[in-house]
Amino acid sequence: MPSAPAIASDFPLRELNTFGIAAHARHYARIDHAEGLPALFAALKADPALATLPRLVLGGGSNLLLTGDFDGLVIHLATRGRAILPGDAGHVHVRGEAGENWHDFVQYTLAQGLGGLENLSLIPGTVGAAPIQNIGAYGLETKDVFHSLTAFDPASGSTVTLDRAACRFGYRDSIFKGPEGRHLIVTDVTFALPRVWQPNLRYAELANAMAGIVSPTPQNVADAVVAIRRRKLPDPAVIGNAGSFFKNPVVGSEACRALLARFPDLVHHRQEDGSEKLAAGWLIDQCGWKGKSLGAAGVYPKQALVLVNHGGATGADVQRLAEAIQADVQARYGVLLEPEPVFV
Repeated sequence: MPSAPAIASDFPLRELNTFGIAAHARHYARIDHAEGLPALFAALKADPALATLPRLVLGGGSNLLLTGDFDGLVIHLATRGRAILPGDAGHVHVRGEAGENWHDFVQYTLAQGLGGLENLSLIPGTVGAAPIQNIGAYGLETKDVFHSLTAFDPASGSTVTLDRAACRFGYRDSIFKGPEGRHLIVTDVTFALPRVWQPNLRYAELANAMAGIVSPTPQNVADAVVAIRRRKLPDPAVIGNAGSFFKNPVVGSEACRALLARFPDLVHHRQEDGSEKLAAGWLIDQCGWKGKSLGAAGVYPKQALVLVNHGGATGADVQRLAEAIQADVQARYGVLLEPEPVFV
């Protein structure tokens, strides 16, 4: 077995979370290759002082809010690698290591002449995090182009392969968020991209952006998505943020009708099961929070769904702002907004 990665102490995490929150980990280990995981856990089992520490697996840190120092071991997945696989009659399979930057991976598939991931362009994070969160944007979710993944099970020291059904995807959800799967560490993900590509322009904003192009290519769609996102969303390298901070709440059809009777302009989208997805950003905006701040934490002026760190904000500052927004939205609409980022 390869040697275990070095374990550092009192490790700064500011550069490893897109909110730019200053915090430290009691211990930190960086995994640069898949063989490093079993070697690390073998070393942990041999050291009683480390074996019982809480563990946090970190990728790009784009779906994370650090509310304080982490008194445990941060395992940073920084593996790299991309490959085109044979696939099947209808799909080409593309595999990415967990530590691959997500947007770079999407750009790689486009450079190979493969469409399918373009609607998910410029989403911050890593390949390994995509199925955990079932990331989605502009009418596409990870589950729609997912084939399988490999994960390491620290309890058994073995690897497992999960297909789409086994991942139990839901809206911003998967088996990895529940008790049956949260112990698994995703090491690589394989996507099934169509050999015969059709543009996904179900979102009106994207369709309008593509209106002047007669026969759009995957790269055309990706460029449009990137332009839209850059126009509406802050760059984490400039303004600390974790993208959309709240999930769009889903309510029953009767509850939606009752809200529409009181708020005729309510933005909502009917789902396949008959439920209604409400636009969290609209709810927050209507409560007057767009562009407002509580100390160094604020709501982005161009998109009410994004909370930002204006500089020097703590995780507690962001959490306090989020709770104030939740309280106002619930008081006015009777809907509880659920945060997307994991609070640590």
